[in-house]
Amino acid sequence: MTDPFSTTTSAMPHPMLELLESYDDQGKRFQRGDIVNGHIALIRDNEVLIDVGGKREGILSSREMSAMTKDDIAGLQVGDEVECLIINPEDRQGNLVLSLSQARIGQDWDQAEELHKGDLSFEANVSGHNKGGLIVYVGQVRGFVPASQIDRRHGFSREQIDGSGESPLALLVSQPIWLKIIEIDRRKNRLILSELAAMRERRKSSKSELLTSLEDGQVLTGIVTSLADFGAFVDIGGADGLVHLSELAWNRVNHPSEVLHLGDKVTVKVISVDRDRKRIGLSMKQLMPEPWSDIEQRFVVGEVVTATITRLADFGAFARLDGDIEGLIHVSELSDESKPAGEIVQPGDEVTVRVIRVDPDRKRIGLSLKRADVAYDDLVIATDEVVEAGEVVEAAAPAVAEAAPAAAEAAPAAAEAATTVEAVPAAVEPITTPVEAAADVAVDVVADVAGVADVVDATDGVTDAPAEAETVVVEAADEPVAEAAVEAGETTEPAAEPELAPAAMEDEA
Repeated sequence: MTDPFSTTTSAMPHPMLELLESYDDQGKRFQRGDIVNGHIALIRDNEVLIDVGGKREGILSSREMSAMTKDDIAGLQVGDEVECLIINPEDRQGNLVLSLSQARIGQDWDQAEELHKGDLSFEANVSGHNKGGLIVYVGQVRGFVPASQIDRRHGFSREQIDGSGESPLALLVSQPIWLKIIEIDRRKNRLILSELAAMRERRKSSKSELLTSLEDGQVLTGIVTSLADFGAFVDIGGADGLVHLSELAWNRVNHPSEVLHLGDKVTVKVISVDRDRKRIGLSMKQLMPEPWSDIEQRFVVGEVVTATITRLADFGAFARLDGDIEGLIHVSELSDESKPAGEIVQPGDEVTVRVIRVDPDRKRIGLSLKRADVAYDDLVIATDEVVEAGEVVEAAAPAVAEAAPAAAEAAPAAAEAATTVEAVPAAVEPITTPVEAAADVAVDVVADVAGVADVVDATDGVTDAPAEAETVVVEAADEPVAEAAVEAGETTEPAAEPELAPAAMEDEA
């Protein structure tokens, strides 16, 4: 007889235990959103049955079946183990409705949560874009990259993004980019990604490697990734270096946006490497020719040129010449009237100015707006002539100074000679009067001689008359002249012999 209270276990399972286990399997309740494992039991053209255990079979939703292609269905095999998401525990026909695709989404959400928890970066292709940013799928989970989280190395501004096919974001579609998950909420189906954070992290790791190989003086090519008030950041191969505002150009730059844009490809020179602080200093202007080296050949004093007003100050206005040189128009050179610079010119104005000073040592150029008129050209020419005359006078000064003592010594003799010259007319006058009287007498005598000659010719007998008449004429002419000369000699010093009057010369002949 068997003891009903015996604790000895029978080799056969108790019938009630089997019944309870069977009840547990059959009475298992499924909830919407549960993930269950099952096996494909049947595949038809419009139906797929999946055994999920507990003597229950579920079917794929009609929406999912209509979305599946023949290739998708051909990829399923009877007996394959699959993971499903319960969409409806029981529809109107009492069926358990399942979804394979949404189950895969659940797995993708799990993967996304792991990436977010580990603060890991990953690479994915851009699927699309809209006016707010980029669309990227993590598996089958739709993620979004806001425009503010797109890396600036692509070189576009948020104002250019409009969601159209002309948007710069369209160029990124189908392109791989590095991303990091910055926000995740499975319940709200929200997945926010950032390319900016991922690239920042990648650059940090790349920078350590790059710092070991960089040397001062290296010339590299990079992409402008960011603009700041103090300079521009350039990606030189996985690491960003800084081109300070003062190293952008030789001329004054108020903001990097004046000479650079995001995404610009530039050539830079390494000027400093700080491995401890992990900083790289770059320069663009050191690869450009120094504009002040030939400034005196490029700009000549007095030349009229075109300039652009760049900024104003209390003492005048600055103007840019030829793109790389900035000169100052002092307030006194803006106008003849006493006015502030802002009442005469404004930044951006193109003006005609005259170069009035060039100082290559101090790297300064003086300009004038009021002297740029044509009227000042004549003034400049006159000024040049005065300068040339001054140079001639300056050159002759030593010779004049050397001749001055001799001139001083000769001055008394010159004064005495001047006195003598002044006395000559007074001495000559007493001589001139008798000579003129004698000349008149000679004229009369000549007339008489002519008459005598006629008489001689008429008589033909008197041969000595002309000779005698000639003697008489000479004696008559010489006597008054000699007497006048004696009288003049007694009163004055000898003077130069006066020229004979024409009549006297003729008589002498």
